Amino acid sequence: MKIKNWLKYASLKLKKTSSSPNLDAEILLSYVLKKCRTWIISNDFIKLTYDNLIDLNVLLQRRMNSEPISYLIHVKEFWSLPFLVSNSTLIPRPDTEILVEKALIYLKNLSNAKVLDLGTGCGSIALALASERLDCKIIGIDCVKESISIASKNAKILKLKNVSFLHSIWFSKVDNMFDMIVSNPPYLSFSEMKNVDKEVLFEPFIALFSSENGLGAIRHIIKYSKKYLYSKAWLLVEHGWKQKDKVQSFFYKYSFININTYRDYCDSDRVTVGQKQ
Repeated sequence: MKIKNWLKYASLKLKKTSSSPNLDAEILLSYVLKKCRTWIISNDFIKLTYDNLIDLNVLLQRRMNSEPISYLIHVKEFWSLPFLVSNSTLIPRPDTEILVEKALIYLKNLSNAKVLDLGTGCGSIALALASERLDCKIIGIDCVKESISIASKNAKILKLKNVSFLHSIWFSKVDNMFDMIVSNPPYLSFSEMKNVDKEVLFEPFIALFSSENGLGAIRHIIKYSKKYLYSKAWLLVEHGWKQKDKVQSFFYKYSFININTYRDYCDSDRVTVGQKQ
């Protein structure tokens, strides 16, 4: 079977489960053949080997079952950087780039700042910040050991030495003070489980869903972060688009000042910021 024939075949198979069947087919081919998509399109007359077809059809079946493309090819781009991912880590979302963007703004007037990333996953937020601010010392923590392993591998791949990763359940093993804490915690409620896309259910439950109608982890972070923040330091938390008022109320309750909420690139409330007095 030629490349162009497999692309047509795979695209048809993926129409029911993917919003981008043609792109998905090209990505899978690129991954198996270890060639860029431009090469694949330009060389679609080439005949695939038997081994190629075996590998492709295994991946195709998994994608037809709604498994995220990032888990199939083990990588996801975030902040224009490539990140290794696995089913132990949340897949980085474009919406989270607003958290990085705002963190960099609040860090603008700070040199050699110490930053903590709570629930680092594959390390996307911590490493994105580290890539922009080589003077900063950044620590990413996660309660899943495999996530720490993957984040550490990403740091090596990106050759970023101003980041370290620690296995910890939130603040349980943290004993430092910081100029900033950032977090993209789980913020979906358990009741939302039945409404999320099938793809999302392949991602780790612990990284997606939280108690207290999705606000349990956020409340915990806001309540206890003050112990680890210097005076005038900042806390930035990502949250759901309907959670702004509740999240702001937690910031006020625990005596933060200069509280503000920022919208993501889809114009939805996404990140709330507060400053320790």
